Amino acid sequence: MSHSLTRIWIHAVWSTKDRFPFMKNDERIKIINHLKTKFEESECRVRIINGTEDHLHALFLLNQNESIKDIMKNIKGESSHWINENDFYKAKFSWQIGYGAFSVSESIVKNVEKYIKNQKEHHRKMSFQEEWELLLKKHNIVVKGNH
Repeated sequence: MSHSLTRIWIHAVWSTKDRFPFMKNDERIKIINHLKTKFEESECRVRIINGTEDHLHALFLLNQNESIKDIMKNIKGESSHWINENDFYKAKFSWQIGYGAFSVSESIVKNVEKYIKNQKEHHRKMSFQEEWELLLKKHNIVVKGNH
């Protein structure tokens, strides 16, 4: 085989620092559009990005030449700089240090896309903390201490 071929879908989740509800509707739309552009510049095709005031979900194809760690570090770092540079908020904006990144089988990409699309409705029933714990459990991730 002369080429390396990959198609690895990633469902990434990250929150604002201290889960502060910064991202109201208008700001969130601008931030999501900016993030889409940055993912695409990193050669990670985006299927969807959505979230609430305090966290975001993204479903994207992993660039085979980059690590998830580097992609998320660059996306989060650049976007928080861009948000602050454009004076979106009176207080300094930043993302929480960590993130979650979960592999998604091609067979359920549409389900995950629908899940991300319906974040507003989803969070009427469940807090971010409950959602986060459910994602960790679903992916068999055990975390000791603070998460």
